[in-house]
Amino acid sequence: MEKVILISIDGMRPDGFLNCGNPFAQEMMKIASYTLNGSTVFPSVTLPCHTSLFHSVTPQRHGITTNLYIPFARPINGLFEQIANHGGVSAMYYGWEPLRDVSRPESLKFSAYINAYTEESSDTSLTDMALYRIEKSKPDFVFLYMVETDEKGGHDNGWMTPAYLERISMALDNVKRVYEACGDEYTIIVTADHGGHDRAHGTDLPEDMTIPMFYIGKRFEPGRQLEGISILDIAPTIADIMSVTPAREWEGRSLAK
Repeated sequence: MEKVILISIDGMRPDGFLNCGNPFAQEMMKIASYTLNGSTVFPSVTLPCHTSLFHSVTPQRHGITTNLYIPFARPINGLFEQIANHGGVSAMYYGWEPLRDVSRPESLKFSAYINAYTEESSDTSLTDMALYRIEKSKPDFVFLYMVETDEKGGHDNGWMTPAYLERISMALDNVKRVYEACGDEYTIIVTADHGGHDRAHGTDLPEDMTIPMFYIGKRFEPGRQLEGISILDIAPTIADIMSVTPAREWEGRSLAK
């Protein structure tokens, strides 16, 4: 089973990625197959977007349209459950508590949550924890979620403000650490869940709906620009890389060679 790390940088707009000033942004476009014009789902809100990411269906199908979790009317196995059904070991490190519901009980072997407002650099602390667990246990799939770009950048100060761009740069520093430590052993996928405008998101404006996505690993051609891809393609792609059967209901497609 090939191993995968998925990193979600909440609220990262493509132009924010390009203008954050972090030199690793340019490096990512050289080493990854990527898009700066990917599509998220509507409503462009964190929990609906991540539920769609892990279950490869739109909010109209899974029924979550706000940041309040409700049980699915028609249950669908997500990526964590499919990996567990194939004997894989998953870990999750996250800075926003409602994301616990993207996985069902007993589908995770390791997990940790830090409230982003309890310390200045929760994204960095979560990255530290993920890297420790990877070194110690080599889980098959690791999900690392960074929220400071959204909460402390976009909502507190406004999308595309200096404070927002600084948070993106800090997140990319963490991505670089993961790549340097794990890039030889893991495929690394980096995505946003949605964008934002002013101090909000959730609309169907391009600023909210357009996301960058990066696929780094032996199954992806470095420097290749991907077209016509969406957040629904992430779970099928990871399942393909890991030789895990996708759930029958998933709507996305694998991008792996």
